[in-house]
Amino acid sequence: MQKASFSIQNYLFDQVQINLESFQEENLKIDFTPQGVYDNEKRVFELVFVVSIENSSNENPFLKIRCRGFFLFENVNSFEEIPDFFYVNSIAILFPYVRAYISLVTTQANVPGIILPTYNLSGLKDQLRENTIQK
Repeated sequence: MQKASFSIQNYLFDQVQINLESFQEENLKIDFTPQGVYDNEKRVFELVFVVSIENSSNENPFLKIRCRGFFLFENVNSFEEIPDFFYVNSIAILFPYVRAYISLVTTQANVPGIILPTYNLSGLKDQLRENTIQK
């Protein structure tokens, strides 16, 4: 069996903003923003995945989390060789960590926890591809 062409090496949550003064359980609007940076020398792709949650009646998110996932390529030697399936799968790999962290942070804040459903985030692949730069 051939090895996968990429694997997740690490992830971290480097920005967490919570303002529960505007929190309401109903009419939540969720926004996903993916960005990427590919380091040709190290063959590492950094996926920056930002999730913002706000009430539809309020323009300011009451929760904004930024997660950075680091993926190592084994069979890719240049930015142009990154396969299309990576853009979909990297988000799918990182999302369960983001989802669990949002649940943990909100329940620990002693408010009704926000438990995101599973989403089909394949529509974000083009946005990630367009928002990816080379280092």
